[in-house]
Amino acid sequence: VQLQASGGGLVQPGGSLRLSCTSSGFTLDYYSVGWFRQAPGKEREGVSCITGSDGSAYYADSVNGRFTISRDNAKNTVYLQMNSLKPEDTAVYYCAAKYSTVLSRTPGFYDYWGKGTLVTVSS
Repeated sequence: VQLQASGGGLVQPGGSLRLSCTSSGFTLDYYSVGWFRQAPGKEREGVSCITGSDGSAYYADSVNGRFTISRDNAKNTVYLQMNSLKPEDTAVYYCAAKYSTVLSRTPGFYDYWGKGTLVTVSS
C-alpha cells in the first residue's frame, strides 16, 4: 500500500504546476485525500483535501482561489493544480489518504502518506 506524490519542480512566480498523488495497492475511490506542505523550519500545513464520496473540497486561506484539487478515480489519482504561484508556496508537498468520507486538514487524521515532492517558486 503506497502513495506517490509527483509533479514538483522549479517555477517562476506567477507560474503553474500540477501535482499528482497516485496510489498502488489500493483504490482511492472511497478515500479522503489531503495535500500538505512543509517549508524549512515550519510545521506541516494542510493545503487542500477532497472526499472520495462526493468530491467535497477544502482549501487553506493561503491558497484559496489559486489551487484546485480534483480526482480521477479511473486513474487512481488526485491532482493539485497550483496557479499564480508565490515564493511563499515553496515547500515539500505531501499527499495523504484515509478511508473516510470526512474532510480533514489535520495530518494525524490520515493513515497513508506518500513521499514528498519539492516545489520551488523562485525567479
